[in-house]
Amino acid sequence: MNLTAADLDHLAELAVSAATEAARLIARSRPSEVETKADATSVASRVVTEVDRRSEDLIIDILTPTCDRFGLGLLTEERPDDGSRHVADHFWSIDPLDGTLPFVEGTPGSAVSIALVARDGRPRVGVVADPVEATVWHAISGVGAFRDGRPWPNEPDAASDVLSVFADRSLLRRDDHDALLAGLERHARELGLSGTALDATAGAVINACRVLAHPPACYVKPIAPTGGGSLWDFAATTCLFRELGAVATDVHGDPLDLNRADSTAMNHRGVLFATDEAVAERVRTLLADP
Repeated sequence: MNLTAADLDHLAELAVSAATEAARLIARSRPSEVETKADATSVASRVVTEVDRRSEDLIIDILTPTCDRFGLGLLTEERPDDGSRHVADHFWSIDPLDGTLPFVEGTPGSAVSIALVARDGRPRVGVVADPVEATVWHAISGVGAFRDGRPWPNEPDAASDVLSVFADRSLLRRDDHDALLAGLERHARELGLSGTALDATAGAVINACRVLAHPPACYVKPIAPTGGGSLWDFAATTCLFRELGAVATDVHGDPLDLNRADSTAMNHRGVLFATDEAVAERVRTLLADP
C-alpha cells in the first residue's frame, strides 16, 4: 500500500503518542525482576525486565490498528520475528526499552524507539523518547526533524574543539578497543581538534541522539562475528540523521541494511553515525586499516 504524505503524518503522530506514553511508563517504573535471554550475544542484549514487556504491550496496543488499516508489518524486540516485514510494503520497528542496562542501574541512557520502515529498508518515520529527560524527537522522511514538536535544530549547536565519541559498552570489551580509540584520537587531531572525549554510558538510541547534540561527534559499532545491535536499535535514529543531513551508514559508507533478509542483527556491515562526512570518512579509514 502506498502511503501518502497525510498517512505518514498520521502514523508519525500515533508513533509519537505511543513512544511518549511508553517513556512515561518507564520513567515511573523500577525493575522488580531482571531476566536474561539465553540466545543473546552481549550483556546489554541479554538483560530484559518486565518493564520492557509492559512498554512493548502499550506501544503495540496503540499501533496494532494501523497494521490492519495500512497493511503494515510488525517487528519488535521482545516478540519473535514473524516475517511480516518481508511481505508488507512498510513495517513498524519497535524497541520498547533500549538501554536496559542504564535503566536497571538507574542512570540516563535508555530510550523508546519506534520507526516505520519501507520493505526496501528506507526509514519513513522515526521516533525516539527519552524517559529521563522527557524529550521526544521525531522525523518524517522528506518533511524534517522535530524535538518536542518543534523543528529541530532551531539553531545549530556550537561545535566543540574535541571529537565526541559515543560507544556501547561492547566496544570497550573488544580486543582492539585501545587501538580503535587511539586511532580516533589521531584522526581528531588531524581534523584540527584537541582530541577525543569518550562516553560509553548509554544505549544505542541515545548514543545516536547525543552525536547530533555534540558536534563534531561519532558513534560506531565495527563489524563483528555476532551481535552488532539490531534493526530496531538504528531505524528511528537513521530517519532523524537523514532529515538533518548527518551521516547514518554502515562502516563502508553504504546505507544501513534496515530490513536484512536473514537476520535482525547488524554485525555483518557495522554501523556508523557521524555529524558530518569529514568525521565519517576519518572513521571509515580507521576501520579499513589492517
